[in-house]
Parts: sequence; C-alpha cells; structure tokens
Amino acid sequence: MKLFLIFVLLIIFVYIVHGVFSVPKLNRNWVSDQKILAEVSIDGDLITIKNIRNISYRSAEDFDVAFYDKTFKLEDLKTAWYIVEPFGQIGAAHTFVSFEFYDGSYLAISPEIRREQGEKFSVLKGVFRQYELVYIIADEFDVIKLRTKHRRHEVRLFPIKADQKIMQQVFMDMLERAEKLATEPEFYNTIANNCATNIMKHVRKFSDKAIPWWDVRYLLPEYSDKIAYDADILNSDLPIDEARQYFSISDKAKRCSEKDFSSCIRPLQRN
Repeated sequence: MKLFLIFVLLIIFVYIVHGVFSVPKLNRNWVSDQKILAEVSIDGDLITIKNIRNISYRSAEDFDVAFYDKTFKLEDLKTAWYIVEPFGQIGAAHTFVSFEFYDGSYLAISPEIRREQGEKFSVLKGVFRQYELVYIIADEFDVIKLRTKHRRHEVRLFPIKADQKIMQQVFMDMLERAEKLATEPEFYNTIANNCATNIMKHVRKFSDKAIPWWDVRYLLPEYSDKIAYDADILNSDLPIDEARQYFSISDKAKRCSEKDFSSCIRPLQRN
C-alpha cells in the first residue's frame, strides 16, 4: 500500500513539474479533425469564415474530414442555442453554443481540448496542462451527429432567450476567442479553463442577473444548464428536469438526414 501511494505521488509530481515548465504550442502532431482551424475575417457587417468543419462520420474513429467557407451577415442572426452533452461519469459533460441565421443555416462553436495523435481526454491530465484549448467552428451535422449517433451520448438542445444585439455581441466574442486561440495558444484546465467556464463567460451576457464566476457546477458541466436556467437564459418556463427531458434530441438526431438536419432535430418551441 505504501509503495502504491509513493508511486501515485510520484506520478502527480511528474505531472506538476512537467506542467510548470510546459508552454502551449500551435505546432503539435494534431489529430486530423483538429489539425485545420477556422479562419475569420470581418468586413463591416459581413463575416467570412473559412474552414467550417463538416465531417461525415462512419464511426467516431472513421470519417472523412471536410470543410466549407461561408459568409454571414451579422444582422441575419436569428437565435442561439445552449447545448449540453452528458457522458460517462456523474456530472461529466461537454457544452457548446450554436447560432441560427435567417437563411436557415446554423453554426456551432465548441470549446474543446486539442488532441494530438493517439491522445484521449483525461481529467487528471487536464489539470496538469497536458492539452491546449481550441474553439472548433463546425456544422451542426458534424458536432451533434457525432455525439448522438456515433458516441451514443445524450444531447440537450436548449433555446436561449436572445436579444439580437446581445446575441450579435456573444457571437462576435466567440469568434474573437476562437481566432485568438488559433494564434495565441492556451492550456486547457479541467478546473479553471474548461468548456463550461469558457461557454459561461459568453452566455452570461444574455442575462442581467448575477451569475457566479465560480460554481461547483463548472466542474460538473452536466449541471451547467441549471446555472443558465437560474439566470433566465434558457427560453423555457418548464421546471429544469422537464426542460432537460423535453429538449433532449438524442433519438431524433440519430434519424435526421444531413439535408435538413438542423431543422429536423429541433423540438417545437414550448415555454
């Protein structure tokens, strides 16, 4: 038992020392689906995004990487959606945001660890500066279909109460954050710089209510929707447990085709 404890402490010590002297980098041997990042250019009200990811998956590990470019008008932003993907352990989840435009297009922005070849997520490694943080900009068919059909995780798609000016500000904030991380890398941190803490920095702008900068639910992102619910950010008057069930799209998303995927997965609006 004593030897085992010494071994564990040694591993933790090595992680800490490695983390202290590590610096985040842009030029690692990245996995193919995170190797190329989106590029954003702005010309007045026009926002052009190059390399929007649009992967077709045969399985979570077998896919064809694809991208497209699109120009959006900021004034054409229609609605925003808060997305929660619970998985595995109690409270573990991924969170991200998607935006809908009046032309019927959707754009998802997802803070994630940027993985190297052969690398998988570890809570412990995430504490000790082992991953860079990246914002993936992708088609909904890519990031939601991956999670529902191939990873077989639940996905909850909550509508956000969105004043258009605030929504435009949040959208631009997220694009600027994505651009900054693409040129000035940061380490992901399981506690202080994870998907939930990053997303909440953006979506908190949808509410006039005080939202804690720190909450244990940031460590349990599955329950981060309750933070948004308490702040009156989610566009539903259902009790939170009923809202989670009503806005769960997992089964529906498995059946929806690429052609009308985003409109197909959305539940009828209900307060």
